[in-house]
Amino acid sequence: METSNSKLPQTMTGTVVSAKMLKTVVVEVRSHRRHPKYHKAYSVTKRYKAHVEDGSFGVGDSVIISACRPISKDKRFKVISKA
Repeated sequence: METSNSKLPQTMTGTVVSAKMLKTVVVEVRSHRRHPKYHKAYSVTKRYKAHVEDGSFGVGDSVIISACRPISKDKRFKVISKA
């Protein structure tokens, strides 16, 4: 059984849906869950604002984001690389 190290930052893979802001992209992350009572699978979509130094990411790019310190009111993630 693997033990998870809580000191590692949270990473997720998603798609860039907006790149209109300076040094910020909006990343949409999809995950699949199962209902606890009815056991039906459904998808959950969540959007995160992520920091990027250069504007090298466009709409439709698949990226990996990682949790970091709060950069602004909404930004709590930064883009690590293209997926």
